[in-house]
Amino acid sequence: MINIDAKSHVRGESVYLDDIPLLEGTLFACVYDSQVAHGKLKSVDISEAKQCAGVVKIILAKDLKGENQIGGILPDEPLLADEEVHFCGMPIAIVVAETDEQARHAVKKIKAEIETLEIITDERIAFEKGSLIAPPKKFVMGDTEKAFKDCEHIFEGQTYSNGQEHLYIETQGAYTIPSEQGGIKVYSSTQGPTAVQKAISKVTGLPWHQIEVDVTRLGGGFGGKEDQANAWACICAVATQLTKKPVKYSLHRMEDMRMTGKRHPYSADYKIGLDKDLKIIAYEAVFYQNAGASCDLSLPVLERTLFHCTNSYFIPNVMATAYSCKTHLPPNTAFRGFGGPQGMFVIESAIAHAAEKLGVDKAEIQQKNLLQNDDEFPYGQKVVSEAEQSWHQADHKFDFNRLKSEAEEFNSSSKYFKKGVSLMPICFGISFTNTRMNQARSLVHVYLDGSVAVSTGAVEMGQGVNTKILQVAADIFSLSQERVKVHTTNTLRIANTSPTAASAGADLNGHATRIACEKILERIKKVASEVLEVNSEEISLRDGMVFIGNSPTEMTWVKLLEKCYEKRISLSEHGHYAPPGINFDWSTAKGHPFAYHVFGTAIIGVTVDCLRGTYEIDYVKACHDFGKTMNTAVDLGQIEGGIVQGIGWMTMEEVFYDGQGRLRSNALSTYKIPDVYSVPKEIDILPLETSRENLAIMNSKAVGEPPLMYGIGAYFAIREAVKAFNQNNFLQFDAPFTAEKVLMNLYKNQSN
Repeated sequence: MINIDAKSHVRGESVYLDDIPLLEGTLFACVYDSQVAHGKLKSVDISEAKQCAGVVKIILAKDLKGENQIGGILPDEPLLADEEVHFCGMPIAIVVAETDEQARHAVKKIKAEIETLEIITDERIAFEKGSLIAPPKKFVMGDTEKAFKDCEHIFEGQTYSNGQEHLYIETQGAYTIPSEQGGIKVYSSTQGPTAVQKAISKVTGLPWHQIEVDVTRLGGGFGGKEDQANAWACICAVATQLTKKPVKYSLHRMEDMRMTGKRHPYSADYKIGLDKDLKIIAYEAVFYQNAGASCDLSLPVLERTLFHCTNSYFIPNVMATAYSCKTHLPPNTAFRGFGGPQGMFVIESAIAHAAEKLGVDKAEIQQKNLLQNDDEFPYGQKVVSEAEQSWHQADHKFDFNRLKSEAEEFNSSSKYFKKGVSLMPICFGISFTNTRMNQARSLVHVYLDGSVAVSTGAVEMGQGVNTKILQVAADIFSLSQERVKVHTTNTLRIANTSPTAASAGADLNGHATRIACEKILERIKKVASEVLEVNSEEISLRDGMVFIGNSPTEMTWVKLLEKCYEKRISLSEHGHYAPPGINFDWSTAKGHPFAYHVFGTAIIGVTVDCLRGTYEIDYVKACHDFGKTMNTAVDLGQIEGGIVQGIGWMTMEEVFYDGQGRLRSNALSTYKIPDVYSVPKEIDILPLETSRENLAIMNSKAVGEPPLMYGIGAYFAIREAVKAFNQNNFLQFDAPFTAEKVLMNLYKNQSN
């Protein structure tokens, strides 16, 4: 089945926030934000702005009826700056005007007096000064101190991985409408409708049942709208509460880039120890996360870094420590992979360091240390591993030695172009690591005309989650897709939702839909058995007809529903799903946090122009663990997109703040993302052949985040090509590997 949104997308009929027809009297909001990264807010002069044409109201922190706080995990993030500003882009005032242009014009007339304080932009400086979001987190397994004494080889080093701009096509925004009895209806471009509901409740003082959040779809999210959508929805909601009018705010691209957080930059120290057979015996890592000015989702992102700090490898002695460092940048937030890629980059760098110093192929160390069944992760869970299977199946299909030999042969006869090849195994856990978030609900109605309506807590943002949920209902009732509709995500239909994140949206909401449909089907089949005078076990539904065994009857699906209605049988159900066996206890830092793991192995080939420092990604060939995919087209789209996004993070997407905390990569002329000319020339995906059952919906494993990690292999492939040109330079592990850095490293410490 194709993505159910494909036709409406192509025809321009899909409804996004900006496509919602505006009500008469709608006002428009715009934010006046700080131009200083850290300082005391002495005064705000709004007198001139108030006189501007069309201005209805200007809102400051003192005007809020509720609490000036939107922090979801820690109460450390004011909606509007009051006594201090903490980053460039921090909202100070909200201008509400009759038109968008009038609001934006008036914002330019506001003046703020800010006394500048010390500005910290670097996570290591923040750490040295004790500026932390919370106490550190740590995983310990075995005894690294003792194990290092028995190691044949020990290597130490540092890594740095930069942030990444989400650059969703649809920017942040919201549209709020007053409803009866002081309530507010909210249209928000958010991955977390309940998070928006909760944040609005804080700043307005309204109870949750007075706040209806509705989401049809997003024009991309990638984690950037999991928590950061809250602020913009709150801004509109506050304006609606105070003006009693509908209010809309859609950020311009440069506003969005300037005022929102990115993927967390990390610097890290590592120490790796191997025995004479290249088995990794001990590994220590210290991670310094740049959280930005407030917590946002930094702490769970930090935790996910620890959960994935050993990637696909079994290491018996591990000590990993992670610090969330508070700086004066916009609060950094979730991004596809959620801290996992940052952890994986460090272990891959440590292995590359060891391989280069020992003069062996990095892949040799990787393969010798792949996870085996029942190996234990540092967090206590034992693995059901597909690591070796994906490695061997990829090798069988793509022939690693052949690809490496071809690169070596090319390099031997080419002076100014060099090829590099690298392998990238992945292991990524699927579930929220905060156990209580692993739950979902689905409301299913079967109508008397035979059509079916489904409402879940999942948010469609281009990943095809609604298509998979529709497939679940259509499969259980044996109906064509045209007879099932997945409706908007709405907090009055489905309450207390977890955000659509952690690659868990299809699993959690798909299983909830399955449960609801199966309960309805059970009741329907019981009625059919009574009418047809057979056991209900003999009844089945196929393509809109009722069967007894393999024999069709004259009873249609619609006639059966009429019989159910006559017997006053409910044709609605609210299904609830919580995956079994999941648990984690931070007091011991041990547990079973993941429903399952996704494995895979990719080989990435690149060609570097050694005169210019530019490069091309020749191919990404991967054996990927789909489980048993329920929608090949949707899954392949997710894998290909994830690979390219991961390559972008590792190669060209460079977020740059100056020493004053101002974003300099603030437009698409200064922030580069992969375009059609920079994506891999070839992406070849081989599904892993496996018969193992798993807890995914219909055994179809999650594909949202895991493929992004293949992009890390592009960094190391470029590194191999640079080494082929300049063998005298030990490159620093500094990502992204931009063309500028490549050029500098090609000629650094060269002997001729």
